[in-house]
Amino acid sequence: MIPSVLPTYNRAPFSFVKGEGSWLIEADGRRFLDLGAGIAVNALGHAHPALVKAITDQANALWHTSNLYRIPNQEALADRLVEHTFADTVFFTNSGTEACELAVKMARKYWYEKGKPEKTDIITFDGSFHGRSAAGIAAAGTEKMVKGFGPLLPGFVHLAWNDWDALEAAVGETTGAILIEPVQGEGGIRPLPDADLKKLRAFCDDKGLLLILDEVQCGVGRTGRLFAHEYAGIAPDIMMVAKGIGGGFPLGAVLATEEAASGMTAGTHGSTYGGNPLGCAVGCAVMDEVTAPGFLESVNAKAGLFRQKLEGLVADHPEVFESVRGSGLMLGLKCKAPNTDIVAAGYDNLVLTVPAADNVIRILPPLTISEEEIAEAVTRLDAAASAVESASAAA
Repeated sequence: MIPSVLPTYNRAPFSFVKGEGSWLIEADGRRFLDLGAGIAVNALGHAHPALVKAITDQANALWHTSNLYRIPNQEALADRLVEHTFADTVFFTNSGTEACELAVKMARKYWYEKGKPEKTDIITFDGSFHGRSAAGIAAAGTEKMVKGFGPLLPGFVHLAWNDWDALEAAVGETTGAILIEPVQGEGGIRPLPDADLKKLRAFCDDKGLLLILDEVQCGVGRTGRLFAHEYAGIAPDIMMVAKGIGGGFPLGAVLATEEAASGMTAGTHGSTYGGNPLGCAVGCAVMDEVTAPGFLESVNAKAGLFRQKLEGLVADHPEVFESVRGSGLMLGLKCKAPNTDIVAAGYDNLVLTVPAADNVIRILPPLTISEEEIAEAVTRLDAAASAVESASAAA
């Protein structure tokens, strides 16, 4: 008999009932060190006092009105995002998946309004993940994502990661945009080098294409900059944001230049819940914390410490781990042993990590993790690696 919750997840056997900073407390009282942060969502950890206050105050005032009316919190959050980014305008969604849908619509509407309706193709890359909607799975194009869900939304061209010859050959009269993650998350914590992102921006300018960045996982301070593309000194035309922007409350956004958004006029897109007072109150609080003086500097300092300790972990367990990669506090351990075995061994040692493609485990702690917690995290990962080694030797 099918369970009441549709069985589309292989869930770990835990029921967490409380969160405190970098920790999750199981129903039986066990305390787990959370290096997943809800898959890069809980950017400020669990039950951060500024977020608790923001949502409590707003919940006592007003929850929902719909976008039939002005929403002051929405305008305040949009103003913060415009102030701190390349963007001139923002549309709020409930998720990264919804942000992908709008980014695709926005790019295609742009060219339609420019009198070039044929420019509907969007180039994407192997290893990408852009959500699980019709547009998102078509954009990724992997068998895992699309098998059984045809016919797929047309208009996506899939290329190998960082193959410039293939990119040059793929651009034609129907090409309108390039969509890429500055750091692939689901694809195995694979950063695009800054020089290549700069080159990609120049390529789009030369070919007359829109550049769409997916910073759903790598944005909002995760890499030590507010957004990962800032390291390359470039700006996109359109950017997808979610996860960390709500700190745990479902919130996403599409940021765009005035030019790229010029086709999106009244009636061309909408959302019942997107940009609601509750979500935007939390988003404002997140932005205030992440853009506060010294916050991103602290993320970078902790990222350097964490990476150094993880490099030592790899050196101590050469049969389990191969290397460390990533940016900021978006780190990955490339594994030699099956990554799922290491994640499971972590559960036994009360530390939570997230598997990814390319046999990688993701290290995505709250940006507020302390140096002491980083040391404890590596101690627990060390114990997990030793358990994997012992199991392998016994086999």
